[in-house]
Amino acid sequence: MEKIVNYKTGIEIHKEGYKILAKGLGIVNFIRFIQEFETGEGDYTKDRHKWQDKYTVEKIIEEIKR
Repeated sequence: MEKIVNYKTGIEIHKEGYKILAKGLGIVNFIRFIQEFETGEGDYTKDRHKWQDKYTVEKIIEEIKR
């Protein structure tokens, strides 16, 4: 007799793993754990230059004084 195996999808495994981790670690430690592995996306250094390059130390000091 053949045994039927129902494999979970990657998304299902991911969701179940998160639930187990959150329950076992508590929500705060679960979030801290996940943050260690989630790298985000994009290039922070390049993106930062888009809005930060227009500032100089002098301009920042001037704005703070206002």
